[in-house]
Amino acid sequence: VYAPQTDNLGGAGGFSAGVKKAYELGAEWFWVMDDDVAVMPEGIERLAKWTDRHDVIQGSRYDYDGGPFYWQYDFIVPLGIPNPIAPAAFGPAGYRVMDTLCFEGGLFRRNIVEKIGLPDPRFFIYWDDTMYGYRASKVTNPIVVPDVVLRRTREIGNWDIAGMRQLNSTSDMNRYHIMRNRGYMARYFMTYGDYRPLLFGLGTVLTAVKEVIRLTMVDREHFKTGIVQIAKGWWDSRKLLHDPEWQPMPPLK
Repeated sequence: VYAPQTDNLGGAGGFSAGVKKAYELGAEWFWVMDDDVAVMPEGIERLAKWTDRHDVIQGSRYDYDGGPFYWQYDFIVPLGIPNPIAPAAFGPAGYRVMDTLCFEGGLFRRNIVEKIGLPDPRFFIYWDDTMYGYRASKVTNPIVVPDVVLRRTREIGNWDIAGMRQLNSTSDMNRYHIMRNRGYMARYFMTYGDYRPLLFGLGTVLTAVKEVIRLTMVDREHFKTGIVQIAKGWWDSRKLLHDPEWQPMPPLK
């Protein structure tokens, strides 16, 4: 079913609209992905074996060069940042429990959408999938599995950190929303009783520092405009943090 949108809703709005359409059509499972990934031929079969025991499943991915892609599956909630040093190994269980999600290949069941509602389109871009996984972790135990189901197809400039992790380039639009959407993130933490102002503030500072490092090491040509967008997004996040009309996405049942 092709459901084009008349307005630019951003990635977050697109995922929300897609899940809503599939939900209305009666879908029991939702497999979401960006347009810059390719599905492995056995991808859905590899995920299917986990569906009898789990409601939210994140498959693994290859990077654009064919190597393994490390994804930060552990979200440090008090700080509101992903854990960059979470172990890559899956351990004896064959999977790891996570408290986040990635809309590059995340799979979730209808009952999750019923309980926590649709993905939040207000993020426009960035953190929308992270927070959907956080919300899902309040009603189930999402897992990430070693089975490779996707391959990334777009090459992105990056800074290789000791051969272990990468810091990828990004755009000024992303930089703005990375900072602004922390306001929405904080509101969801308040909803679930997880908001710790001092720790979250520290996480915001660390996020800004990371973006400055990214500008310095990967996107030097955008340094001046990037700094402006980081500051603007940070400022606008404060407005969202104190918006008296904000409400979380409602459950569908």
